[in-house]
Amino acid sequence: MSKVLVINPILYTAEHNRIPRVDSIKDTMIYSMCLGFQEAGQEVTLIAAEDYRPGKEEDYPFPVLWFRTVGHKVFQPRCFPYMPALRGYIRKHTEYDMIVSSEVFATWSYTAARLCPDKTLIWHELAAHNNMLHQIPSRVWYHLVARFLMRRAKVVPRSAAAASFIRQFMPRVTDTAIDHGVDLQKFPLPDRQDKEDQFVVVSQLIARKQIERTIEAFHGFVRQGNDGYRLCIIGKGEEEERLRNLVRDLQLENRVLFYGQMSHRELMPIVARSKALLVSTRKDNNMVSIVESIALGTPVVTTSVPYNADYIRQEELGIVEDDWSGDALVRIVADNKRYADNCVQYRRQLSNVACAERFFTLL
Repeated sequence: MSKVLVINPILYTAEHNRIPRVDSIKDTMIYSMCLGFQEAGQEVTLIAAEDYRPGKEEDYPFPVLWFRTVGHKVFQPRCFPYMPALRGYIRKHTEYDMIVSSEVFATWSYTAARLCPDKTLIWHELAAHNNMLHQIPSRVWYHLVARFLMRRAKVVPRSAAAASFIRQFMPRVTDTAIDHGVDLQKFPLPDRQDKEDQFVVVSQLIARKQIERTIEAFHGFVRQGNDGYRLCIIGKGEEEERLRNLVRDLQLENRVLFYGQMSHRELMPIVARSKALLVSTRKDNNMVSIVESIALGTPVVTTSVPYNADYIRQEELGIVEDDWSGDALVRIVADNKRYADNCVQYRRQLSNVACAERFFTLL
């Protein structure tokens, strides 16, 4: 049995410097990935920032260590935290066979790459410079810190776009990309694959997600004679009131349903019964909601912005179009069984266990 240390301080996205407190981390991507390592027969430990510790005490099947962050004016916990105790921990605990650290532009990955370059895999998602302070810190980091001080560590991209970007700065980038894994036991296929006349959005209701464009596209779809369909919106955020007003203006109150925030257990049946997951985002990386939708056998209609779009297009798991409209919904409905069957066939490749096992082939 190998010992794996996963360093992922940022457990979920915070749009502002005040990090929202959650009750549980068990729906996060990295928690699922750690379960994948465990189910693959490895002994895994997760290090996360204290700022993301859930509000309620909960038990985990593997150790989760919460490290304090400092210097918040410079090292903001929502995007660039610094955990000074990490260096001492890695030096003391030499028993780990592999360290998986998230992102190249990260103080924790720098620490791991400097102390243990031969057993560190940096799992990299970003395909563009971080916009913090007009991209200046990001550009300095990639051109100097990463290029010269982190070069001995191997980088595992999470997408083709991430690979293309990081190869400009790091010499040891694997040809194999590993996407976010999903716990297939937690996301089982429904007994029946019958889809209802509905679409689903699973998203924060914030400006960059462009949910209003999804609603307008759905309105165009309804006007083409599809008035029996529903649009289910799962999530909460600062744009909710504006979106509800838009729904009223378009006279879609009986067809667009706002469910608020839901747990995985609550949202899974809705996603599984939908014809498609709808995504209109203008800025995102790999979207976990897309992975989970495909795992449930539900196709995706999305812009080309999420990095997942590459394999959605290649494997025909849905429709990828910038500025997609109601016409795309007509097409996803017309050929829904084929797209859904492709998702069912592809879902094994998204297993958190399969993803975890791939890391060991790359070390």
